[in-house]
Amino acid sequence: MFQWQKINEITLLTVTAFSDTGLVSHGFTSRTGGVSPVPYQSLNMGFTVNDEHDNVIRNRQRVADGLGFPLEDLVAAKQVHGDRVAVITGEQLGKGALTYDTALKDTDALITDQPGIPISTYHADCIPVLLLDPVTPAIGLAHAGWKGTALQIGAKTLAKMTACYGTNPQDCLAAIGPGIGPCCYEVDDKVKDVFARQFAGSEDFFKPVGTGHWHLDLWLANAAALQQAGVPQQNIFVSGLCTSCNHELFFSHRRDKGQTGRMASLMMLKW
Repeated sequence: MFQWQKINEITLLTVTAFSDTGLVSHGFTSRTGGVSPVPYQSLNMGFTVNDEHDNVIRNRQRVADGLGFPLEDLVAAKQVHGDRVAVITGEQLGKGALTYDTALKDTDALITDQPGIPISTYHADCIPVLLLDPVTPAIGLAHAGWKGTALQIGAKTLAKMTACYGTNPQDCLAAIGPGIGPCCYEVDDKVKDVFARQFAGSEDFFKPVGTGHWHLDLWLANAAALQQAGVPQQNIFVSGLCTSCNHELFFSHRRDKGQTGRMASLMMLKW
């Protein structure tokens, strides 16, 4: 259900069902094909690490060129592991594209129904959630770490699309992109307790690995939230790619102890 596509220097992971609609340009970046040095080698897309600003601009330009949009139009946010969803129109065009200072404040999900507006989220273990309503049409992206997943940010993004655009969850396609997998993501009782308070049925997402420690399946949790929100199971696609396991492909905040870059999830409705 996912395909790697080589576009010039860069390699993007795309969702086959999204591509088949012909409605969107989209992709999730790998760490390859950019200009950044160690430890951000090479396609670091994030301004929030200690990489040189010019390197990030050059990397983002390569991705923008590959997906066919002006880099100056890209919309990005200052992600805070919350559940705020921003509605993107032409007024936000270019926010966060070239500098972090101009990014949308305190936001972890973006939606739009306007063609030609590229939206983006940034990741180094946290789960990218991609939503496509092919009927309206409309799109959404969410950044789901454990806190955002417990808050069911993917489902809240979908609900915002319904409120703003009339999106029917039954029509939607959803993708859970690469992120840290249950093979590598160990958490403690405090995290498990937060899920228990905020997420019905969360016991299914945890497997014990010792007293007070658990492996957490963020892929399953995000998919479950979307299914509970009305997206048909057959319309939810999970990449199953662990960012921590796949060093050559992905940055990982946990594996690299914070000294690492960021991948980007990007999507734009075509004209």
